Parts: sequence; C-alpha cells; structure tokens
Amino acid sequence: MRLLWELLVLQSFMVCLADDNTLHGPVFLQEPNSMIFPLDSEEKKVKLSCEVKGNPRPTIGWKLNGTSIDIGMDYRYSVVEGNLLINNPNKTQDTGTYQCVATNPFGKIVSREAKLQFAYLENFKTRTRSTVSVRQGQGMVLLCGPPPHSGELTYAWIFNEYPTFVHQDNRRFVSQETGNLYIAKVEASDVGNYTCVVTNTVTNSRVLGPPTPLILRNDGVMGEYEPKIEVQFPETVPSAKGTTVKLECFALGNPVPTISWRRADGKQIPRKARRHRSSGLLEIPNFQQEDTGLYECVAENVRGKNVARGQLTFYAQPNWIQKISDARAAIEESIVWECRASGRPKPSYRWLKDGEPLLPQGRVQLEQGSLTITNVSLSDAGMYQCVAENRHGIIFASAELSIIAIGPDFSKTLLKKLTLVKVGGEVIIECKPKASPRPTYSWKKGKDILRENERITVLDDGSLRIVNVTKSDAGSYTCVATNHFGTASSTGSLVVKDPTRVMVSPFSMDVTVGESIVLPCQVSHDHSLDIMFTWSFNGHLIDFEKDGDHFERVGGQDSAGDLMIRSIQLKHAGKYVCMVQTSVDKLSAAADLIVRGPPGPPEAVTIDEITDTTAQLSWRPGADNHSPITMYVVQARTPFSVGWQAVSTVPDIIDGRTFTATVVDLNPWVEYEFRVVAANLIGIGEPSRPSEKRRTEEALPEVTPANVSGGGGSKSELVITWETVPEELQNGGGFGYVVAFRPYGTVSWMQTVVASPDAARYVFRNETLPPFSPYEVKVGVYNNKGEGSFSPVTVVYSAEEEPARAPTTVLARSLSASDVEVSWAPPWENQHKGRIQGYEVRCWRHDEKEENAKRIRTVGNQTSTKVSNLRGNALYHLAVRAYNTAGTGPSSAAVNVTTKKPPPSQPPGNIIWNSSDSKIILNWDQVKALDNESEVRGYKVLYRWNRQSSTSIIETNKTSVELSLPFDEDYIIEIKPFSDGGDGSSSEQIRIPKISNAYARGSGSSTSNACTLSAISTIMISLTARSSL
Repeated sequence: MRLLWELLVLQSFMVCLADDNTLHGPVFLQEPNSMIFPLDSEEKKVKLSCEVKGNPRPTIGWKLNGTSIDIGMDYRYSVVEGNLLINNPNKTQDTGTYQCVATNPFGKIVSREAKLQFAYLENFKTRTRSTVSVRQGQGMVLLCGPPPHSGELTYAWIFNEYPTFVHQDNRRFVSQETGNLYIAKVEASDVGNYTCVVTNTVTNSRVLGPPTPLILRNDGVMGEYEPKIEVQFPETVPSAKGTTVKLECFALGNPVPTISWRRADGKQIPRKARRHRSSGLLEIPNFQQEDTGLYECVAENVRGKNVARGQLTFYAQPNWIQKISDARAAIEESIVWECRASGRPKPSYRWLKDGEPLLPQGRVQLEQGSLTITNVSLSDAGMYQCVAENRHGIIFASAELSIIAIGPDFSKTLLKKLTLVKVGGEVIIECKPKASPRPTYSWKKGKDILRENERITVLDDGSLRIVNVTKSDAGSYTCVATNHFGTASSTGSLVVKDPTRVMVSPFSMDVTVGESIVLPCQVSHDHSLDIMFTWSFNGHLIDFEKDGDHFERVGGQDSAGDLMIRSIQLKHAGKYVCMVQTSVDKLSAAADLIVRGPPGPPEAVTIDEITDTTAQLSWRPGADNHSPITMYVVQARTPFSVGWQAVSTVPDIIDGRTFTATVVDLNPWVEYEFRVVAANLIGIGEPSRPSEKRRTEEALPEVTPANVSGGGGSKSELVITWETVPEELQNGGGFGYVVAFRPYGTVSWMQTVVASPDAARYVFRNETLPPFSPYEVKVGVYNNKGEGSFSPVTVVYSAEEEPARAPTTVLARSLSASDVEVSWAPPWENQHKGRIQGYEVRCWRHDEKEENAKRIRTVGNQTSTKVSNLRGNALYHLAVRAYNTAGTGPSSAAVNVTTKKPPPSQPPGNIIWNSSDSKIILNWDQVKALDNESEVRGYKVLYRWNRQSSTSIIETNKTSVELSLPFDEDYIIEIKPFSDGGDGSSSEQIRIPKISNAYARGSGSSTSNACTLSAISTIMISLTARSSL
C-alpha cells in the first residue's frame, strides 16, 4: 500500500501539471470482444485486443474467469502491445471469460468481459439406422440427433443420393432447432433413404449422418385424422432487442394441415414479419418492445385443428444513459458520482476501485448507481468503475478521482494590484488563492493586522468587504492564507476617489413631430478618472451609428453627455435614461418625452348597412398622439377606381367625436371597400386598414350608351354601333342593350335585345333593305331590375353598294424620273347606285406582280393625282377604280407609262465667285449627263442668308449667274443641274462672307472655306469642288 507521503507528492505533482493534461490514469481505447474460435482453423492462434492510454504509460495484464493470467507460467500466452495472444488454443483450458487489466500509479481499471468459445463439429457415432416403416397417409418424424458440437448449426436432408435434397413445402419441414425431418402425410414418392446433413456455420464444416431407410407398410392406408403439432416453439421465448426472432410450428395430419399465425391479444402480426416454408416458420426481424405478446400457431384440416401458444418476452442488455467522468476534489470535500443504464430487466449496479470491489462503509455510500464519498482524503484517489449488469450482459464505465492537496498559492490569483472606490461606496477585495484544504484568512493594512468592525468584514471566501468608504481607508492591503501545507500572502492597493454627481439632469418634455431637441446630462466628477456617457431609450441602449439619422451625442467636454434628437417622430416617445459610468461608480438620470403628432389610423372600420347608393359605416378612434382628433375623412376604392378616392358623406364634415357616417352617391352593384383617415391640428394621420369588401344593391340602369352611330357594312345591312356602358355604371347583373331603329320619317320602331354587356355593335340584315337609306336609331339599356332609358335618336345610313362602273379615259404621263401624273374621267353612269367616295390608283412596275401594286387613294371628285418615288427609266402599268364604304368597283383598263431617265448625278464643279458693286458673279463648269441620265436643261442656284432658313432659287441655262445681294450678310449658296428627269446632284454649300470693301473674289466647295480680303489687294483662292458620285 502507498504511504501517505507518496500519495501527497504524487497528487501535488499531478495538480501542478494538470493544466497541460499530461498525467492521468488508464483509459481504454479498445476493449476485447467476445469471439468463437474454430478448432480446425489453420491460424492456430487467438488474439484478444486491448489498447490503453495513460501517463505514466499503463502496464497491461489479463484475467481468465476472474483469475490473473501468469504469462510466465504458460508459454502459450503472450502480451504484445497490450493484446493477449494464445498459441495452440485448447478448448478445455482456454474456454472462459477474459478481462484486460490496465494499471499505472494513478490506479487500475478492468475491461468489459470477453467470452472465448471454441467451435467444432464431431462425426456421427452411429453408422447405421433402422428402417422406418409407415402406412401411406400417415405422418412421420425422422430424427437427426446431431453429434457433439459447439457453434450454431444448420440442417438439411439428402433424399437417396447427393445432391438431391428434401424440398420443404407444406408437407415436409426440417426444423433448424432439432434437425429433425417432418413429413405431414407420407406418400408413395417418399419411399427411399434419408440422410441428415449438419453444417457448423462458424467452422463451415459439414458431416453426414447414417442413412435412414423409409418403406411403406402393406397393411393398409392411413385414414384421415386431425392435425397433431409436432414442431412447437417454447411457452416462453425471451427475445433480445434488435434481433431476429424465429418461431417454428409444423403439424402432422391427413389431409395435410395448413399453418396460420395470429396474436392472442387480437393485434395484427407485425407487417415486418415474414412467413417461410409454407408458414412453418414465422420470422420477426428487428424485435422491439411492441412486438412482445402471446403468439399462436394454428394447424387445421377438414378433420379439425390444433393450436400451439408461446409468449414472446423482451429483454435488452444494459446500455449507458449516463456515464461517470473524471473528477477532482480537495481534501475534506465530498464527491458524488452517478451512473445510469437502460436494460430489460432493469440493471443492477456495483462499483470497483482500482479493479477491486468497492463496498459501502463509513464515508463511502452506495445507492443504486450513485457513489458518494464524504470528507475525501488522499487515500480516496484512484480509478473508479461503475458496473451495470443484468442476466443478458454487463457494461463498465471508468473515471479517475484526483485529490488536490496543496498549500495556498497566489501565483495565478494575485490580489488586484489597484482597486478604485468612491467615497461613501462599498468595495470587496477578492482573495482567492489555490489551496487544498481550504485555508484560513487574515488581513493586514500596511504592516498592521486589520481588525473587523461594523464597516470592515472578512467574507467566508476570504474576500475583504469595506462599506461606507472614507478617504482614510486608502492604502495597501495584504491577504494572508494558511492551511496544513503552508502559508502565502498577496498585496494590493485601495485608492479612494470623490463620487460623481449629476449637475444638470434631463427633464421631461412635450414636443411635436418634426421638431429637434437636446436632453441635457452634465456631471461633476474626479478628472483623474475616465468617464463614459451612454443613453437608453425604453430600456434599450441607443446605437449612435445605427440610429445617427435621429440621435447624436453633443456637449463637447468630458463632463457633458447631452443627447440631441433630430426630426422627432412618434416612435421616439418614451423614457430616456442618461447613464454615467467611471471606474468607481455609475449613476443615471431619466426623463420622459411626450411626442404630439398626427393621429394614428382608426380601427375596426365596419360596413353596418349598405343600399344601392349608400353605405353606413362605423369605426373606433385610433391613438390621438397627444393632440385631439378634429375630423375624419372617408375614402373608398372599387375595382374601377384609380387608388383611393374621397367620397361624400352625411354628415358632410365628420368631427372628431363622431364615429359613424353614411356614404352617399355610390354606384349600384359595385364592390366597395372603405377606409377612414383622422386629422388633428398637427396634421393628417395614416389611413385605417380597409373594411371588408361589400357590393351595393342593384338598381335600374341610368346611363345610356354614348356615341350611337353606324353605317357601312355589307349589302342589305344596317350597322349600328355605340360605346359600351362601363361596368361600374351598369347598376346590376344581367346587363344588356335594347337596339331600336326605323326608316327615317316612319312611326313604328323595330327593337332587338343584345344580351352581352360588352357588345358595341349590332347588324340588321334584310335582303329588302334599300342601300344607303337613312334610319332613325336609338340604343337603350336594361339589367335584372328592369329597363332604363334610351339614348338620343340619331340617323344612320344602311350599307351602300360598290360602284358599278369603272372610270374612263385614263391617261398617264411621266413628270420626272420618279414622278408620274395620272388622270381619268368619272364613270359614265352613276345614277343612285354605287355612290362614289373617291378613287384608288394602282401602280406596278412591269417586272412586278399586279397584286403587289402600289395603291394611292383620292377623296371626293378629284380626277387626277401624282404617283411618286418611282424608279427612273422604268415601264409602269396603272389602273383606276372607284370606291365607297361598301368596297371598290371594277377597275379601268391598265395604261402604260415609262418614267424619264434619272437626272445627272454629277454636281457642278470648279465654282468661282466675284463681287463688285453690290453684285456677286458665280461661274462653274458645265455638267455632262451620262448615257443613262437625262440631258441637262439648266441650273438652279439656291441661296439664303446664313441666319435664315428660307431659300431663294434662280434658274438659268448658262454656267454663270449674277446676283444682286447686299454685302452686310453672310450667304450660303448651292448649285444643281435640272433635267426632264428632275433635279440633279447639288454642289456642296458655299459660304460667301460679309464683304468689307467693294471688290472681292473667291472659290470654294463647302461652308468651311472662307475668303478673307484686304482693303488694298484682291486675293484669289482657287479651290476645286469635288463630290462623290
């Protein structure tokens, strides 16, 4: 056993190094697992794994059936890196329960239990079996009787010779519990030799039993009999959580019985259950608590039935819910550990200390999974294990108990070097050395022992408390701590400061929305201390960065922390607290801010009653925001309105004490929603939430269609059109139109109903309808409530016929390369039929299709027109026809015309100008037309003042012209040739500047070329005009 001083040194050393977590007791990283070893394995070696960590490094030993294994006494055993190796394992000597044991100076722990078993399968001892003789129709059982073995077995039967195996069905069944073969009803085909085949699932070895001959007796056939259950599961079947439960049931009988399964409690067999081999095997995977109960197997044929019953019970190995963990305790303290595990049956608990059983005695108390050690000492240090077990398993949880035993140590918990406190305040100087056991404390001020009094006390944890501090309390203070292992002290200073006082407090204010104010907060304080001002609003600190749009700290000196609130809103009403803090004290001052603003939104706007044109509303007033409400305004919205619109009410002006009103002048049969807006002397508030949507009642329609007109259409038609009445003015459902018409000058009206509210046109067809005859027309309205009034009467003409004759004497002549003039004479006969409204000219080039012809229409009696934008020197065809609202009449015969050649493309060049005696003389080179262009017939000179947009034109057939122009203006001049094909290309603009003397000369090709003349000489600028073709 360790000496007390050895434990003390070890524990003290452990505490000193505990922070770097280097010294600790053993901890399992891997524990051994149970295993089944095949005896016929070629490996000839068993390995049980165990891996442990600890510092110092633990030593590892092993136990077999609770007894330590002496590695040196048996050469077959060896421990390699903690793992136990067994060479040439022997099932007699080595079968049992193994545990790994790990030890270091801090204690010992044992691993969970690992069972080592050996799997083997011996040969059948009997070499021959007696012949089995049965009647046909009789049931039969062939016993397998497996040889000595260890490990799970599976069974099969060979019929006559390998590889013919007995096929299991509703008549034949091989029990995997006993290996026996059951034949419910023997048939002639069953005669032969039967051999039991036994397989070990661990070793994969297989042995065959001796054959059993089966023959039929000659003394008759077995008659029918009721089922006899030969394969039956036990009355109680304990089943582990999560396992697969297999229940066997098979019966002999004639006829062959059917097997079915059920639960005695009436519940359904779990859906996850599977039935095999014609229901002879019921398999329940992943067994759970809810699967427990009384199960029944029912064997039945025409002769009767038999039932086998068995109770499935649930069990579970222990599983940790709460483990223990490492703990540290000072001498004389108490330690409580608790571990809890689930399991079925409920687990029991025991405790180990350093691998040995821990019994309750004196300071050690054990209760279920709880361990309590009071007044701990160094001898209690070690490794503890909580063991939870039931009859189905056992689990271990480990933890280390470290006992702290050191003298007082201030190295990491020195007294605060400098403690500040205000006059009249309270201060606590903490003294918290590391020590075990708990030390006693004393204090010194300077070199003198400090005596306790009504102001000065030493607290239970050693801290010094001074209340109602005075200037004389300033100085150095020393805490002295003492226990069995030593004494230590630590010193700090106490500095006493003057208290902070609020000189100007914020005061409550009453303001209006939009104003800006300053809440003052000014103090006197010890200027050797840093001071900090903070503000809270309704209990929340103000973030001056986030809320800088409204809040700003102002003051400009360390004794002022005023708060400016800009552009105050209703949300800024509430309690403001100025908080002042120094290192020795903190204080606060509060003020309430009342904000007056426009009213809040009215509440609960309700439509109490609604008619066709009125709605009775009521509401509750919203917040008046500290300014009485003076009036309310009602607004309405419909699917047809643009947003919310003010509506007429009774009373016309709703004062602030009235909470009902009647809305008038509404449109019938329109869905309305209403809202209310309140106002006070400060302004108009936010609108209320909209009321529910309600539709006004129906009424007779009042609005008649507008713009009733018509005309046109096809032969024998009277077309009447109108503008539809908007939905919001239809006053009810079932809206439609009544169209009335009569020949002009007659008395009786013809009427028809147009049932669609969207209709805007009605066509009356009658073969006897004379063309272009006047009719009086009016359109009325109706809805579900009845008929409304008609629109004013208007005159509409019936459809006319197309012109019947083609124009005559169509002539066409070319005006230029791009223009053609066409003329014609009206048709010879017009009479009353086929009124002519104008003419349509069609023009198409010879290489184009007629349907793509260019169309030009004239209006009225015009009998000629010009067709422009044609191609030069091209053959065109032209035809003319009359038209009216009914369509176009027959076309005239087409006439041909060829456009003139295009005008010259070359502009005039080498333009030169001279000025003399208020005259400008222009000269240029003659333009030569190309072969495919019209000959030049003359030139056009275009000129204008630089500041004017109107242009003057002079025509000449020469290459020069004389202009009489005043000299006090700048001029822009262009020259272009003209021909039968039209005007040719123009020269570039020439700018002639204002002349300062009587004689000047120049030439140019653009407005950028200017001529500057001196008063003495004439300067000639020779520029050649060029342009692109």
